Amino acid sequence: MEKRVVFGHKTLPYLLLAPQLIITIVFFFLPAGQAMWQSLRLEDAFGLSSEFVGLANFMDLFRQQDYLDSFKTTAVFSVLVAFVGLSVSLLLAVMADRVLKGASVYKTLLIWPYAVAPAVVGVLWLFLFSPAVGILAVALRNIGVDWNPRLNGNQAMILVLIAAVWKQISYNFLFFLAGLQSIPRSLIEAAAIDGASPIRRFWTIVFPLLSPTTFFLLVVNVIYAFFDTFAVIDTTTQGGPGTSTSILVYKVYRDGFVGLDLGSSAAQSVILMFIVVILTVVQFRYIDRKVQY
Repeated sequence: MEKRVVFGHKTLPYLLLAPQLIITIVFFFLPAGQAMWQSLRLEDAFGLSSEFVGLANFMDLFRQQDYLDSFKTTAVFSVLVAFVGLSVSLLLAVMADRVLKGASVYKTLLIWPYAVAPAVVGVLWLFLFSPAVGILAVALRNIGVDWNPRLNGNQAMILVLIAAVWKQISYNFLFFLAGLQSIPRSLIEAAAIDGASPIRRFWTIVFPLLSPTTFFLLVVNVIYAFFDTFAVIDTTTQGGPGTSTSILVYKVYRDGFVGLDLGSSAAQSVILMFIVVILTVVQFRYIDRKVQY
């Protein structure tokens, strides 16, 4: 029989929902509405005067080559962050699920990076890969790699990619490990008795049963790459060299808070919001159909 909660008072459900609704309205709907309104206006740097210009800010954006380049940079960066982060996290979770001695210590060490602030993560990896004194940079130079992310755009992208993935690995690891531990051992043991190799057991039993977790983490990691990597990029490359690591969210900051082009920055934030909404809808609409619950 289906169990349903019955509230004795008609206003009680609304009172229980009120805190979350207030937070959503204040911190999402109001700023989003303000950004949409501001994207339709041309304002001076001090906000003392503004003029309604309609869609002119949006049209100007798509005539700028650096903004179009930021689309490509964001697409490459988000795909790499999601793919590399999920792959490494799944590998670590599989290893942790099989470790017997020192398992708790091993798992704790893998969880720690998630507690580090994104800005600290950026500074940490910037120091490790510093061309002058970085331990990893010196090691690369000793094997013949001319490492200098301040001058090489591809190396700068590798630097922010490593920092962003390292920060998110712990989050992905926790969910993958929980998913692995929820899989009935009897299924894996039955496949082993039938002669299935470990790799075949993983791809035919374990990974399909992990598909709900993988789908959830895919959505989370794409949104993370679009928004939460701002501090990592700001503390490592500041979008450089040139605009090689300037993703969309960082360009919003540079144009709005550094360049003081408030209308263009607001238009970029609106476009970014719609891109994330569309990606999320597509993922739930089409990718979710292939998930086995």
